[in-house]
Order: sequence, then C-alpha cells, then structure tokens
Amino acid sequence: MPSRSCANLLDMACGDILDIPQTPRALPRVMTVPGIITDGHGSSDGDSDSMLSSCRERKIIVANMLPLHAQRDTTVKKWLFSLDEDSLLLQLKDGFSPETEVVYVGSLKVDVEPSEQEEVAQRLLEEFKCVPAFVPHDIQEKFYHNFCKQQLWPLFHYMLPMCPDHGDRFDRQMWQAYVSANKIFADKVMEVVNPEDDYIWIQDYHLMVLPTFLRKRYHRVKLGFFLHSPFPSSEIYRTLPVRDEILKGLLNCDLIGFHTFDYARHFLSCCSRMLGLDYESKRGHIGLDYFGRTVYIKILPVGIHMGRLESVMNFSSTFDKAKEVQEKFKGKKVILGVDDMDIFKGISLKLLAFEYLLQQDKNLQGKLVLVQIVNPARSSGKDVQEAKRETYSTAERINQIYGRYNYEPVILIDRPVPRYEKTAYYAVAECCLVNAVRDGMNLVPYKYIVCRQGSPGMDDAMGIKADSPRTSMLVVSEFIGCSPSLSGAIRVNPWDIEAVAEALNVAITMSDSEKQLRHEKHYRYVSSHDVAYWARSFIHDLERACKDHYSKRCWGIGLGLGFRVIALSPSFRKLSIDHMVSSYRKTQRRAIFLDYDGTVVPQSSLIKAPSAEVITLLNSLSNDPKNTVYIVSGRGRSSLSEWLAPCERLGIAAEHGYFIRGSKMSDWECLASDLEWKPIVEPVMKLYTEATDGSYIEPKESALVWHHHDADPDFGSCQAKELLDHLENVLANEPAVVKRGQHIVEVKPQGVTKGLVAQKVLSIMVDNGKPPDFVMCIGDDRSDEDMFESILSSVSSPSVTAAPDIFACTVGQKPSKAKYYLDDTADVLRLLQGLANASCPKPRHTAHFQVAFDSVL
Repeated sequence: MPSRSCANLLDMACGDILDIPQTPRALPRVMTVPGIITDGHGSSDGDSDSMLSSCRERKIIVANMLPLHAQRDTTVKKWLFSLDEDSLLLQLKDGFSPETEVVYVGSLKVDVEPSEQEEVAQRLLEEFKCVPAFVPHDIQEKFYHNFCKQQLWPLFHYMLPMCPDHGDRFDRQMWQAYVSANKIFADKVMEVVNPEDDYIWIQDYHLMVLPTFLRKRYHRVKLGFFLHSPFPSSEIYRTLPVRDEILKGLLNCDLIGFHTFDYARHFLSCCSRMLGLDYESKRGHIGLDYFGRTVYIKILPVGIHMGRLESVMNFSSTFDKAKEVQEKFKGKKVILGVDDMDIFKGISLKLLAFEYLLQQDKNLQGKLVLVQIVNPARSSGKDVQEAKRETYSTAERINQIYGRYNYEPVILIDRPVPRYEKTAYYAVAECCLVNAVRDGMNLVPYKYIVCRQGSPGMDDAMGIKADSPRTSMLVVSEFIGCSPSLSGAIRVNPWDIEAVAEALNVAITMSDSEKQLRHEKHYRYVSSHDVAYWARSFIHDLERACKDHYSKRCWGIGLGLGFRVIALSPSFRKLSIDHMVSSYRKTQRRAIFLDYDGTVVPQSSLIKAPSAEVITLLNSLSNDPKNTVYIVSGRGRSSLSEWLAPCERLGIAAEHGYFIRGSKMSDWECLASDLEWKPIVEPVMKLYTEATDGSYIEPKESALVWHHHDADPDFGSCQAKELLDHLENVLANEPAVVKRGQHIVEVKPQGVTKGLVAQKVLSIMVDNGKPPDFVMCIGDDRSDEDMFESILSSVSSPSVTAAPDIFACTVGQKPSKAKYYLDDTADVLRLLQGLANASCPKPRHTAHFQVAFDSVL
C-alpha cells in the first residue's frame, strides 16, 4: 500500500480542499447508460494493488482510533500490536455474516516514526485488516485535543464557551486541522475501497466532514454515519461558525444514525432552520430529500456485547473479587456509580444527593454505602481538574460528617479498575445510579443489569441459589441516551438534588417482587438489543438506503465543503436550447405554457413585476401566428393583467386557472363554482394567524392562502399541519380542496388546477382542426407538476393523430414529472430569447380564439 506524504495531504486539505487526485485504475471505465458509469468486469474505483478482496462482501469501518493496543518493545525496537477486545468497533462484527470481510481505517494511539510507517501499515493490514491513518503530531493535537475535545465535545453536550474558563472559543486554525485530519482519513479509505460494492460506516463526531471528501471522489459511494454523542438543539448548534459545513458533510451520507429520537429531532431541526430542508416519514423511515438523494435517519441505541461480559463474569478472579466485596459490605446496601471524570457525568451532584439522603434519613447512616468508580479522564483541561477537586472535597466532607469506625459512606476508587473488579461491584450493588447531566449513550446500566442476572459460577461464589429471583434497580438521568430504553428505571433530573435522593430511597426500599419485575423487563431488552443487533440493523438499513444508487444519474455541484451530489432519473436532463430551437423552427402549431413566479420572474426578487426584457420576449412569442402562449400562475388576475398589459396577444390563466382569458382583447372567463365555503375558512385561518407570529392570510377571488414563510420554521410547519387537518374536517362536505405547499396552506375550489388549463387549451386547438405539433411547458413548483402530467396525457389521446414534440421542463435540478430542467430564471430567459429570435411576427388583425370553460367541461 503506497504511503503518502503528510505534508502534501495538509497542503491539499488547506488549499483546494476537495481537489482529490484520481486513483490509478486497473481497467478503464465503461459508460453503459448516459450518466451511469460502471467498470469492465466489475473492477473497482480503487487502486487494484491495494484491494483486499473482490469477491467477498466487505464493510469498511472508519473511526478516529483503530481497535488495537500498541506497545513499543525497546529491546528489539519493534512495535507489538494486539486487538482491543473491549472496542465497540471489534464487537460490532458479530452483527455481520461470517462471510463478511471487515476492514478498519483509523489512527493509532501512539506516534509512529515516518520511517516505520510503511512497514507498520503493511503489518496491520495483513495481520489485523487495519489501515492506519498517520496524522502528524501537530495536526493531531489541534484536531483531537483542541477542536474535537475543546469545541465540538462541549458544544454537543450543551456547553457554550461564554467565557475562557468554560471551553475554548472557535479557532479557525483548529478547524483547518480538523478538515486536514478528515482528508487524511479519506485518502486512506480511498486506498482500499471498492466503491461499487463496499459499504463504509463512519463512527462519531471526529469525522463529520469525511463524507464530503468521499462523496466528491465517488458519487455513488455507500456511506453510513453513526453519532455516538448527543446532537444539541438548534439554538446551541447554530452558534458554531462552521455549522453549515458540518451539516452538509453529514448529508453526504446515505444513512445517519442517532441513539435517541431527541438527537435525531435536533439534527432535523438544524437542517430545516439552517438549510431549509424538510423531512418526511417514508413507510416508517425518516428521510430528507437532499438534491434528489434521500438521506435516511436511523434511531437505535447501541447495545453491549453479551458474550464478552458473560465471559468476564466467569473468571475465577471475578468470583474471588465478588466474594471479597460481598464480605466487605456485609449488612450494608451498596449503591454503585461508574463514571469518567468529566464535568458532564454529574459525580458531584450524585454525591450531594447521597449526602441529602443520609441527612434526611438517619436510619440509613451506617447501612448505606456509595461506591464511586472513577474511570481515567479522557482529557486534561481545567474543567476536569475542577470536577476532580469538587468530587474529592465533597466525598471527604460526607465521610467526615457521617463516617464512623468501620464505616465510610463514600468510597472513591480513582484508579484504572480491571474488568473483573468492575463486574464484581456490579454483581453486588443493589442499585446503580447514573447521574450524568448530558451523555450520548452510557452503557453502565446495561452492564449492571447483565451482571445482576449472574451466572452459575458467580452464584456459587456469592452463595446465591440458582433458582432465586434476580433483582436490580436503576436510577438514571433523563439526559442520557439509554434512558428511553430503560422503562423500568427511575428517571431523574440530576440537577434536582432532593428528587435524586428520593429516587434512591425508593430504589433501596422497593419490594423484591417489584425489583424482580423491573429487572426481568430490562434484561429481556438488553440481551436482545445487544451490539450485534445494533450493527445488523444499521447495515440492513444502509443497504436499503443505497439500493437505488445506480438507477439515477449523478453529478456533483458546489465548491469546497459545500459539495453535494445531485441524483435524478436517467431520463431527466438539461434542456438544450439548440435542440429546442431546431424543433421550434420545424413546427407550425405551437402551444407554450409558462409559470410566472420562479420561472420568468426570480422567486427571490422583491420586485414581482416583469422586466422590460420579459415583456419583449413574451410579445415576440405571442405575436407569432404559429404560437398560442399562456402565462399560468397562482397569482390574482388584477396583478397579472396590470403587469402583462403590454402583451396584447398573451393568454393569462390566473389563480391556477380559475380565471382565464385568451388575449387582452378577450373577456375573463371563470370556472363556475360554489365559493360559499370562504366564510367558513376565513375565521379558522384568522385563528391560526393570531396564534402564529409571522403568518398572514392572502385573500384571492377564488381562494384563501395562509402563509407562514416568516414564522418560526418548526412552529410554522407544526401549525400548518394542524391547520390542514382542521380545514379538512370543517370542509369535509364542501366543494373545496385544501392543499399544503411550500410555506403555505391553500383552500381553493375543487377541480381548479394548472393542469386543467393546459388540457383546455390543447383540446380547443384540436377541436379547431389545429392539433399542436409542439408543446412546451415550463414551471418551478408543485402546482406546475399538474401541467407536466396534463400535457403528456392530453397529447396521447386518440384525437391527436400525430405525436407532437413535447418539452416539459422544471426550473431547478430536482425530482419532477418533467423530462427536462433548466437551472434558473436566467436559463429560462435565454431559452425564450432563442425562440423569440426564431419567431415570425403575427399580422396585426389576425383573430385569436377564446377559451370558454363550457366548451371543454
């Protein structure tokens, strides 16, 4: 496997951030379908020399750290490596089929000299299927210890750097190091991936822009991501200066996983508020439409490895330790806490609650012990030292006040504790207290439940009869990821000291039968939702999310970390102006339908009146005797007739076709319909307008529209759903339809659509003996989809003898019933200019037909 210069990687990441060099290919690629590229004989997009296998199913797991222990043997000056059996990355393999090959990409916990990196990489690949990403020491410091641990980690746990003492402020250099490190990981993945067959699963917040690099290189790469930390609410997340880059990085995945619905909901809210993306549930799966790709959201908490924990329970050292702990605390009730030393684990709050319990119930003094195992801190900032000082001072105070001879209420075990010793404490403790103020998942409660279930060997060591009932009690913070899955636990607010103390009291005084029922419920869940179940479920959903990759045309747009892939139907392509003009010149009976907002006038423009250029183009087209031209809009007729007054021979369909006229000289015709429902709708809309700041009602002659574009995105969307349901109920027996559009809820008469306008105009042309041989329809929103569908069905009717040239075109690259697209309004005007140049002026006194509703109804 060829090594790459770290300096070059940094230059690439800090310079043109996504200018990824082409990987050498063993065989040329062959284009079989326009826009769909495959490799001859199934060769991959990667370097053939570094391919591990071409026939076995393969998963590539990418994480910050490889699941390895590394140690330098100073005597022989060689590295010794071994698998870390406790690593989640290693354990998740149990969820894959035995035939699956698993390759790991990540960094090592040690620094390897550049001269040794090639040899180490080869050894790790051959012996452990591991591909090391050697991140230079200075980048590693800025990437991991600074940006990840001092900026992302606190922010994702709801801590803002309000002052220097509470986390580091955003530093652009640290962000560049984060991007550079992600780029190094991307290069390593590219060395081994077969993008057409392999599935890539990225783990955690260290690598959130890695998907952008991979999607840039391989448009159809199969990418999954799982976030093991919390995802903060939009109010917290939006303070991050690089918020959009990270969101867009994650959206370059096919599947994004979270532990809880709360975390997923926060992510979706950020996508809505910052990127304007909406989500919907598709057959039970949440999906975000992102430029034609569906990005799915997975909600499933990780589990534990049952076999690993059960094997530790059967160690002889575990039996001995359990017996020792049981004897030491004989006659006392043990409450257990196992936490890392950091500010989010709430250890000091736990101690204060325990102190309050002893203070309130003197009978518990001398009978209740809190054993707090403190795992080594993962970082060494000021906040960790502060948390450690507070923990020790609080424990010391409690022991001084309530301790006595042969009784120490709080026992702090602040040292590396081996697995067998923790297992022994789990088995002995009557209650486990997890009091974190914010935590991604926390598997301590799961381990505690399994250890309380026991094993034959453990039962013998502790003198428990094999048929005796198993009990356990959990008091857990409502702010940790495992809380929703433990329905039998007592959930607490860790900041409420008195409530936590009361919960502990309830837990230790609860009847054994109640404890048994809760334990059995938890054990059933934990044993069935283990790490293998989690991995298997995630990969299954990832495979489902990627199944349509090769049924769409894909191409990339955007610069830097704003890169994304557009995926659309193979038959959907950009409309060629030359091709259109060629067809236009050859035809004699043309029908042209144009939407107004977003098509001939930019949607974002504050000036809604058409420009002089638009008026000139519309006049040129409508004055051609071979053309029948209509503006078909949802706007009112007064606005349209005023704005388009210079276009005397232009047809206008206003309010989605409720009003229609063939030219300025014609009278407005309107659809005969009952509008008695309007007095019913208006009070309901007023009610929601008063309750929703930023919303307003737009009255039309034939319709009422409730707008919530300027309201809070989440609240406005929620209110729109409620209004839709409300109006559908009150209008159940009325001749009106309620439709929800982009930031609107509209009520209009039944049967009024833009599609009906196109159908009527085409029918009259056929009835007049002038069936169209050229039909063009251009629009940009959902209402225009009716026109696209209508022209396709109308021209395929038996009354049309010869099939015309049809050009249904949407504005913007997005899923549509149209066959073609143009990028924006400027593209539309360029097309119209091309057609206008090819047009012939209409004789001044030529008669123009009038569209009458009763002639086609």
